[in-house]
Amino acid sequence: MARRGARPAPPTIEEITSIGAEHGITHIGVASAEILADTRATLFERKAAGLHDGMQFTYRNPERSTDPRRAVVEAQSVIVGARPYLSADDPPEPVSDHRAHARVGRYAWVDHYEPLRVGLRAIGARLKESGHRATAFADDNSMVDRAIAHRAGIGWFGKNANLLLPGAGSFFVLGSLITTAEYEPAAAPASDGCGTCVRCIDGCPTGAIVAPGVIDGARCLSWVLQKAGAIPPEFRTAIHDRIYGCDDCQDVCPISVRLGRRNTIDIDPDANDVQSHVDVLDLLDADDEVIEQRHGRWYIAGREFRWLRRNALVVIGNVADPTDRRVRSTVERYRADADEILAEHADWAAMRLDERHAAAPSS
Repeated sequence: MARRGARPAPPTIEEITSIGAEHGITHIGVASAEILADTRATLFERKAAGLHDGMQFTYRNPERSTDPRRAVVEAQSVIVGARPYLSADDPPEPVSDHRAHARVGRYAWVDHYEPLRVGLRAIGARLKESGHRATAFADDNSMVDRAIAHRAGIGWFGKNANLLLPGAGSFFVLGSLITTAEYEPAAAPASDGCGTCVRCIDGCPTGAIVAPGVIDGARCLSWVLQKAGAIPPEFRTAIHDRIYGCDDCQDVCPISVRLGRRNTIDIDPDANDVQSHVDVLDLLDADDEVIEQRHGRWYIAGREFRWLRRNALVVIGNVADPTDRRVRSTVERYRADADEILAEHADWAAMRLDERHAAAPSS
């Protein structure tokens, strides 16, 4: 019989899995808290080769982001959770006369990381009851999430560098709970299920996957649309109607497409916070306060909303109705903007609209 006041035993993995499931976490794995030495070496190698293209995130401090004990002293285990973000029912495509709507990457339609954090913290609270320390991390660059999830046996690295979960695919957000409690780690990483398939490599619109599992950040549209500066002209047509994020390497993955529907979440398509598409004309008419309210949870370089406006101008050039007066007046307004980058992208949008108008079949 336990003594009065004695702390409860640490939760079993079964109990941890049950707590996670209450918060939509469908997969749990365990890794040791040892340094991710191979990942650390890879980060330094790719940074030296310029493949990070200046992005920070886990590249900023590889010694920290590959060492769980930097986050929790004397940590023994890392509990990794995966939560799906593929929606059971996608919102309908927007319809308008000007057709100037931009797509948003699935992972950014709503905040998928906060419910993941809540679930990890609930597991952490149970661990703390047993006298152990436990700290949750998700999408905050404290850990290389995919690398620790790979060590935890949750999935394997696809050729697109995403983590693919057996029987489920890659439409998941990942998070970690670093703890001083000790659990049996995964015996081995998940087996590679990609085989000879190269559809993600062939399907990348800019050829950003330069080798299996190796991404050239300068060509990856997800990063191109986030970072500061002018968008290279050779990528602007490929951006098409994207304003934030790119799903192409996942949308062509047979495993993710075929098996992803086994793990979905319910998103109310009519909810105000669902951002699957953005009306770019409205965005270009909005001030910073409105954009902050609508899109402030997205990563935007330096919190400068000019980069979203830049993206919107590219989208207008690619997909808006060239004969629409509001489209043309918006572009002309930005061609005269004092911001040289916005003016230059508006010039490109005007040229692209003219090209598309000239190429359109006459009625």
